[in-house]
Amino acid sequence: MRVPKRKSEEFRKYKDEGGPLYVTSQGLEKLKSLLAHTEKELPSLISEVQRTGGFGDFSENAEYQAAKYLMRRAHGRIATFKDKIKRAIVFGQGGGHIYAVQLGSTVVAETHGKRLTFEIVGSYETDPVRGRISHESPLGAALMNRRVGERVILAIKNGEIEYKILSIQ
Repeated sequence: MRVPKRKSEEFRKYKDEGGPLYVTSQGLEKLKSLLAHTEKELPSLISEVQRTGGFGDFSENAEYQAAKYLMRRAHGRIATFKDKIKRAIVFGQGGGHIYAVQLGSTVVAETHGKRLTFEIVGSYETDPVRGRISHESPLGAALMNRRVGERVILAIKNGEIEYKILSIQ
């Protein structure tokens, strides 16, 4: 007989969830508020499972199955948030003159005559549309530990892109 595995167990083996999670203080507060919100809604989900469980046969009770799914999902989210908070390493933003690009730096770079601004953040807080890139992304990794005036060449599918660092804050 084969023991069933949940999908979350299958996905977990492909993720590296053991390392540190670099976040800003705002990112950590967001994680804590998401955890508190999810924990607050859990009792209502549990009572819904109990209520729908009284409708009869569990195997044919769609309402029960849906309530059970939502409860399992909330438990999974709580475990994920707690794990991320436990692994979180808060890094500072701004403050003083920075000589090299590091986590929390805001970098102004120029490429093809256009000025671009990037904020280097941990992978949890990335938002490329707003200019927040991960230190693990190809561009973020290329910028790390570079100084003002240095040029960074990034290999892409159709060639290369050159960025010149104009300022670091």
